[in-house]
Amino acid sequence: MVDTAGQADIRGIDIQKLATGFGEVDNIFMKFAKVSKTSAREIRWYQKTSGFLENAATTGITLTQINTAEGSLPVKVRQSWTRRTSYVRKFFAETDTMTIEDIKDSDPAVLADNIKDLVRAIERKKDLRFFSVLTEAAEATPTTPNPTTTNTAAATADGWDDAVTGNPIADILTMKQAIYSYGYNPEGAVLTMNSIEHRYLMNFLISVKGSSIPQFASDKIKTGVVMEILGVKVVVSQNWTTDCVGMFIPGVTIAYKSFLPTTTANVVDEGIGIKVRCWAEGEFLLTNPKSAYILTNTSVA
Repeated sequence: MVDTAGQADIRGIDIQKLATGFGEVDNIFMKFAKVSKTSAREIRWYQKTSGFLENAATTGITLTQINTAEGSLPVKVRQSWTRRTSYVRKFFAETDTMTIEDIKDSDPAVLADNIKDLVRAIERKKDLRFFSVLTEAAEATPTTPNPTTTNTAAATADGWDDAVTGNPIADILTMKQAIYSYGYNPEGAVLTMNSIEHRYLMNFLISVKGSSIPQFASDKIKTGVVMEILGVKVVVSQNWTTDCVGMFIPGVTIAYKSFLPTTTANVVDEGIGIKVRCWAEGEFLLTNPKSAYILTNTSVA
């Protein structure tokens, strides 16, 4: 039909090519690992026993013999290591074939969106693997913490979700003290949690204790740090499960051995279309478990 001024069919349309409607939450744990390359898929490494060297207790002698009398023989102290073997994991995915016609004339930027989101999907899986290694989750239940060699305990009383008996500040100080006791310095450590625990923490600080609203960190976009409290950096991630909070030292607690870096490639079927593949190969190693603390039962209700 013929349209006159002001009618719908002759109006201009501003089409936004980049699609919206999905989260842009960063995958950030990789930034806190000590990254190095591995030339083989099987990784043999040694985990040194944490703490300070001390003489073994013997019958009738339980005190230290390092501080001893003049003229005495030196006491024997021994360091120990645990040999570990890890294997590289492959993170690998591809898109459906996008026809050359869809790439050329679709309103959304089909190719660009697929490449970006495919890379984000691979990086998210690496983030989730960081969580599994740090919390020592079993292979069959990778999102369920099972801390055995790290420092660990349950949250105070009824957890962070109980405004009456919960005490996040006491728990954070306990975590720091335990890490200190093994000879690591937790000042500047990362305190990582799900957005649920972050909500409980903020409510405790502001509503329960009447503190002023903490300032957000200026480097949040680069590091994932949202605030600092008690000398540690708070990181909030949906890749960290709820009902537990972790503390670890960046560049010390976790190492990442990279066998193949994150890479994308176009698989072209001439005259038909393109699909995009993305892959990365590597593995996270819990090299210093006593420099970490896993606080459990933070959400009891």
